[in-house]
Amino acid sequence: MRYLYIMIAALSVMMAPQTSAQTTQRLSATKINEYGLIYSLPSTVIDVTLETELTVETPGEFYLYAEKYLGITPIVKESKSYRLVSATISSHGEPTDSLRYLVQFKSGSAPFMLVNDNNFPLTVNTEEVATTTVVELPVAKEMEPSILELPVANQAVTAEMLQSGSPAKRAQLAAERIMQLRAMRSDILSGEAENMPSDGVAMQLVLDNIAAQEEALTAMFIGTRQQSTQVETFSIVPPLEAEASQNIVICRLSQLSGLVDADNLSGTPIYITFNITSKGELPVNEKGEMKRFPKGGLAYRIPGKATVSVYDGTKCIASQAVDVAQYGVVFGIDPAIFTDKKAPAYAVFNPVTGAIVEIGTK
Repeated sequence: MRYLYIMIAALSVMMAPQTSAQTTQRLSATKINEYGLIYSLPSTVIDVTLETELTVETPGEFYLYAEKYLGITPIVKESKSYRLVSATISSHGEPTDSLRYLVQFKSGSAPFMLVNDNNFPLTVNTEEVATTTVVELPVAKEMEPSILELPVANQAVTAEMLQSGSPAKRAQLAAERIMQLRAMRSDILSGEAENMPSDGVAMQLVLDNIAAQEEALTAMFIGTRQQSTQVETFSIVPPLEAEASQNIVICRLSQLSGLVDADNLSGTPIYITFNITSKGELPVNEKGEMKRFPKGGLAYRIPGKATVSVYDGTKCIASQAVDVAQYGVVFGIDPAIFTDKKAPAYAVFNPVTGAIVEIGTK
């Protein structure tokens, strides 16, 4: 996984994306810790997973005779090229040293908090954590061997072809063998073959073998084309609001080398844009005045929203609305509601943004 740091001072060490499994830890407010719990709020990081496809073309042994004997246009030179197949946008939360908080509960109470590996709050006074959406990412696929690299290619070559020292003669014999195989298939399908297979299963095996041999011999003329896919994820810290409209180059796509660094000018730029659609704002009271952070309160995020788009050159290949913690504000919940003797409150948080998902009484 590659990482692109934008405004590096805003975030610390890159951690695992939200799609990975997370463990939880229970923090209890007791006399030992003076009924105070320390936790961190996340900052949002955008993950862009790029899937590229590599195509390798190789001429066949008899490519010079492809049009003469088979009437087909062959691959005439070795080549390889990359293309961008897809882009997937997701997000995860990361810790920030400046966003560490202490919530102070009333003495004699017994509230608890569930936190994840990054010490982000998941819940207060409940074991039911928020369900996070797992983004389905593409899977890399290795290049499979060509038909000429399989045992059937040797099976398709006749003894006469092996004994001939002339490429032109071998090409002629290979073309004749292709015609023989086609005639054999036609005879079997019409029921006119001298030695018909005993049943339907045997017939299919024979037909499959004939088809594989024909494919191998044809590849000796037309050549082979093999493909594989690679998957790479880049993590981008959302820029500050004043710079959100700028294009951020994630990497570049070279037709010969695949994904290369952003400063490698051999490829077409793959870049990301952030369009802030709303900013999180502090709540107001009945008079329209902004509320104050409650003393010793439980801090949480009120995130903003942005449309995140990924471009291949000038073509938009992915776009998604994302909640971004940094485009919002931090506010707090009065901790007294979590220690109410009659109806203690509970809260559930989003580990990517630190926002409240649910709040109520037990």
